[in-house]
Amino acid sequence: MRKQICILGSTGSIGTQALQVIEEHPDLYEVYCLTANNRVRELAEQARRHHPAAVVIANEDHYEELKALLDDQPDIKVYAGAKALDEIVEADPIDMVLTAMVGFAGLSPTIHAIRARKKICLANKETLVVAGELICQLALEHHAPIIPVDSEHSAIFQSLVGEDGNKIEKILLTASGGPFRLLPIERLASVTKADALRHPTWDMGAKITIDSASMMNKGFEVIEAKWLFGVPASRIQVLVHPQSIVHSAVQFADGSVKAQLGVPDMRLPIQYALSFPQRLTLSGERLDLFRHPLEFFEPDLAKFPCLALAFEAIDRGGNMPCILNAANEIVNRGFLDDRCGFLQMGEIISQTMQRVPFDASPNYDTYVETDKEARRIATELMNN
Repeated sequence: MRKQICILGSTGSIGTQALQVIEEHPDLYEVYCLTANNRVRELAEQARRHHPAAVVIANEDHYEELKALLDDQPDIKVYAGAKALDEIVEADPIDMVLTAMVGFAGLSPTIHAIRARKKICLANKETLVVAGELICQLALEHHAPIIPVDSEHSAIFQSLVGEDGNKIEKILLTASGGPFRLLPIERLASVTKADALRHPTWDMGAKITIDSASMMNKGFEVIEAKWLFGVPASRIQVLVHPQSIVHSAVQFADGSVKAQLGVPDMRLPIQYALSFPQRLTLSGERLDLFRHPLEFFEPDLAKFPCLALAFEAIDRGGNMPCILNAANEIVNRGFLDDRCGFLQMGEIISQTMQRVPFDASPNYDTYVETDKEARRIATELMNN
């Protein structure tokens, strides 16, 4: 029996690469549902190629267009809206849910999938950044495994296989350093979105590429690692590794370090999440260590204040990471829309963290209200 997969965010970078993995193993996997937010034509094209049982367009304004595009595909059910996303992940035939949506919007369907006891292949960073404690509690309660898809967390996960019960002394979380690693700090004020979108090693969506340029992405990954692996932030060290070959590592109590290495290819962690504990054949380039030097540097927190803000949010706990994420989503979009400068992003996030009411013991409703209030304040600050 082929495993039935629901891909939340199938038209994005992770979603499209996941479909490539599924195509390589048609005897093992089958697409049950594909979803997108606004990319109607891409979603329709994917549906024609993969013939899922259902498709969901989150933006209800695009429902009629999607319905018309798939009018000659009567076997494909078409739905729209956030509620439809929550409901589709609970469908009985689904074995795995790949959460590749971007932003806070991925939280609710992930919770519904966990409650439906689906295997979660987690690529949506914001789920654990915003509500890590709640997600971990629900996963334990409903016996829903969470397998990380991020290259760094997949590397840590792979390094821990077979190490049950062995104490983690430190997690070594690698970062490429982004496009501005060597740029003098005084020039950051004038960088453009075109500059920020030129990532030196990874081909990713616009939102995560900007987060990588500001190093907020790495701050989010520290928060994720804390929840995924039960290690406090004080024992998670960020290493700037420009070659993106060592995807991350774990140092154990005896001082030994295990790392996962490979060429920058997101299909590998995607496939590993789907197939775990098996390793399947994957086409593509192989690592040649004769051609790749390995360098490591400390991150410059003065140059990249967003990373420092993430550590601050972790230390505060409660709803502070939720505030951090919401403000970041606003300024990230603002920077892409030329409404916010690169250095302004960190300033607005910091001010938002100071102004939104802090809650040390948030529940789901708190996260929703916090997200809304933080977006309002960040927008107001950006427009002033």
